[in-house]
Amino acid sequence: MTSPSVFRLATHLRALKIALVVGTILAAINHGDAILGASMTTTAWAKVLMTFCVPYGVSWYSAVKAESRDPAKS
Repeated sequence: MTSPSVFRLATHLRALKIALVVGTILAAINHGDAILGASMTTTAWAKVLMTFCVPYGVSWYSAVKAESRDPAKS
């Protein structure tokens, strides 16, 4: 059975906020010189997108798992 927290807007919004902060920091570390030098390629932009997707997925998954283990806190 699918946990209701999978569909909760609050879970997705929290994961999005974390992804924006962590993704921005990681993108600046990994691609900052290319972004500032305006030398980004399509492949590099795809990597930046994935840089934001990974913390979103990790945050969302961990929140869903945590809420499914202790439904009283949901």
